[in-house]
Amino acid sequence: MDESESPGKLSAWVWPIVGALVCVGLGFLSGLTMVRGGGEWYLALEKPVGNPPSWIFGPVWTVLYLMMGVAAGRLIHRRASGTVTLFVIQFLLNLAWTPVFFGAHRIVLALVIILMLGCFLGITIRSAEKVDKVSAFLLVPYLLWIMYATYLNASIGWLNR
Repeated sequence: MDESESPGKLSAWVWPIVGALVCVGLGFLSGLTMVRGGGEWYLALEKPVGNPPSWIFGPVWTVLYLMMGVAAGRLIHRRASGTVTLFVIQFLLNLAWTPVFFGAHRIVLALVIILMLGCFLGITIRSAEKVDKVSAFLLVPYLLWIMYATYLNASIGWLNR
């Protein structure tokens, strides 16, 4: 058993489960501003090529939040406080994006937030690689989705200026 497993086998399972529940729960609360696909405002916006149907976001985000939570829990278990801090920063940006875009209808501010999110997420993944490659791997699909969401955000901003 290496040092990263020494804090206890039980906590090796508990932290990822707690992380997954917290991320899914907070993501759900943030997503409440997007009920029914973002409301009339979002439905009226011109969308870019490749914009998915509204129903796809719930399942995709649920899976991503589960993966994020497991990654966060693994990092907490390994006592990687610097990487956990980076994770928290990018997660707060994640939680802020939905109410800013869908709730406040601030497309440009949401774009700034998602660009910052992508940067912090990239830094978080690089930091996680040094501590726990599985956690870094679990965050990669999230980064790919954020890149896609950045395209959507920027395109919607451009098309609806």
